[in-house]
Amino acid sequence: MLATFEMAALEAGKAILEVYRAGYAVVLKQDMSPVTLADERAEHIILEHLARDFPDIPAIAEESVSAGKIPDIRGRPFFLVDPLDGTREFIEHRDEFTVNIAYIVNGIPVAGIVYAPALGLAFTGEPGKARKLIVDEHFTVVDRLAIAVRERPDKMTALASRCHSNEKTESFLTGNPISACTSIGSSLKFCLLAEGKADVYPRFARTMEWDTAAGDAVLRAAGGTTVTTQGDLLTYGKTNQSEDCDFANPSFVCWGGKKNGLHA
Repeated sequence: MLATFEMAALEAGKAILEVYRAGYAVVLKQDMSPVTLADERAEHIILEHLARDFPDIPAIAEESVSAGKIPDIRGRPFFLVDPLDGTREFIEHRDEFTVNIAYIVNGIPVAGIVYAPALGLAFTGEPGKARKLIVDEHFTVVDRLAIAVRERPDKMTALASRCHSNEKTESFLTGNPISACTSIGSSLKFCLLAEGKADVYPRFARTMEWDTAAGDAVLRAAGGTTVTTQGDLLTYGKTNQSEDCDFANPSFVCWGGKKNGLHA
């Protein structure tokens, strides 16, 4: 399955960079979030790969959901696809945007890929195995490195969203033994935890499942956890939610190393 994810992500990343380098138009969706031609092209490529290789597994994809195309996933494994996570980074010409594909079984992200085409990096996760991929200018993987979370130090390094920090985030950062905080966009925050470059990522602003599933799969494969503020593992396939729309996430905290108590 990861081989299909890799092929789809690399091809989608190539299409994204073509738009990125040529200039692009930005359109606002009904929820006022931005979308570009790159999002649409990348999603089409990814869904074609998944439908060809796994025709019986439904896919929940960001732009398709926006268009009202939502397959029934109740009681079934499914894919979550964000063709371009970090659209604001893309629009502002920061290279942190990513392609995200994940496979969900019983609410758990068991496999995923996060590809940052402008950085020439990808990260993959499957049970017990996380990898960092080095991708050259020809969209060829030239190296595969095993990665794992690091042990929790006494003074932690935190990651925070560049665009979505808030009072709860600041309270978490001041209420825990954190010596440094780095702001970065997209699902790369999960991957930096997974490769042992940071220790915690609190998120108290809204996300959707396709924003987080692939990075979460990488992080869990590397030995980390993603938990709600109640300490439960974050799950996927959340529909018919009384407090929010389908596939919306609650607040969560990602940890490298062993899970510990929260001071949110």
